[in-house]
Formats: sequence, structure tokens, C-alpha cells
Amino acid sequence: MNSMKIRRTAIAVAAAALLPLSLAACSDSDSGSKAAAPSAAGDEAKTSATPTEDRMTDDQPFGPACSGVPKQGAGSFDGMAKDPVATAASNNPALSTLVTAVKKAGLVDTLNNAQNITVFAPTNEAFAKIPKADLDKVLADKATLTKILTYHVVGQKLTPKQLENGSFETLQKGMITTKGAGEEFTVNDSSKVVCGNVPTANATVYIVDTVLMPK
Repeated sequence: MNSMKIRRTAIAVAAAALLPLSLAACSDSDSGSKAAAPSAAGDEAKTSATPTEDRMTDDQPFGPACSGVPKQGAGSFDGMAKDPVATAASNNPALSTLVTAVKKAGLVDTLNNAQNITVFAPTNEAFAKIPKADLDKVLADKATLTKILTYHVVGQKLTPKQLENGSFETLQKGMITTKGAGEEFTVNDSSKVVCGNVPTANATVYIVDTVLMPK
């Protein structure tokens, strides 16, 4: 009888000694699982961030006026990229005066058929800075209008990097100069790029806020 009591007591003591160790092991296992979860989440966050960083490239349109470009349709960035430059401009409401001038000068086919050009495209507001009587006179003079419009075209595609401190010959044979950095550029020290690096099927477009005049 005494022997049985001693054995039961020994078993109870052993169980009491082992229980904390088991609980500690379970606790360590749970904490290990919990610690692994944030690490996995962190890895996932890094993975998901990578495509965003990759999209931050130098080939995206930039500038305050870009927000006014339609999000969908032929006049959107995606739509303009599919059409040659004169056609693409005709689908952008902010360039309607320029399109009228291009048509009056008979330059639609010239611009649409050219390859790898850059067009500095004045907005409607840029043309509105010119007194109406003077603008009407220019629009009625095809030779003068052609000189002005071709002065806005460079025979190569220009990147924003090239605009930082550039000098380029235009189709009119005059020279334009560009300065700036980041998302702020000026042409001939007077005309600001308000939406730049816009792709079309055959050209890169920099929309500007002032009409450029040949020197």
C-alpha cells in the first residue's frame, strides 16, 4: 500500500515538473510562428512595391497641364500614342487652335508622315496671348504661318534629359534653346513646357504655354 502511494506521488511530481516545460515549448512555437508572419508580410510588401518603382521611369508625360488630358479615348495619352502627331493633336481639346493653324498651312500630311520628330505644341491659351488682329493676319498668310509652325518642330525625338541645356535646329532652319530640369523646362527662355514627353505614333510632343517666334 505504501509502495503504491509512493509511486503515485512520484508520477505526480514528475508530471508537475514536465508541465511547465511543455507549456514553454508551446509558447516558443507560437511566438516563432507569430514572428515569422510579419517577416512574410514584409517580404510581400517589398515584392508588391517593386513594380511601382519600375514604373517610375523617364518616359512618362509630366507637367501641370497633363491633368487636363482626357483619361480615355482618342485624346488620352494612350489614344494619342496610336496616331501620328497632327491627328493626335486634333483629338486634344487644348490644341484646337494649333490644329486649325496646321490645316491652314497645309502641314497635316507633312507632320503625319515625318518620322521621329519633336513638336513643341502651343496651347489655345498660348495663341490667345497674341492680339486677335495679329493672329488673324498670320492665319491668313500661309507663308508666314508655315515658318512659325515649322519653327516648333525639331527633326529628332528629344528626351527630357536633352532639354536640360539644349540647342536644336528646327524644320524652319532656325534654332531653339531649352533649359530646365526635372519637370520644369522652358523653350527660348520664354515658353514653359506645361505637359511634356507626350508620345504619338511618330513624334514626341511638349505642350507649351507661349507661341515660339522664329529669330
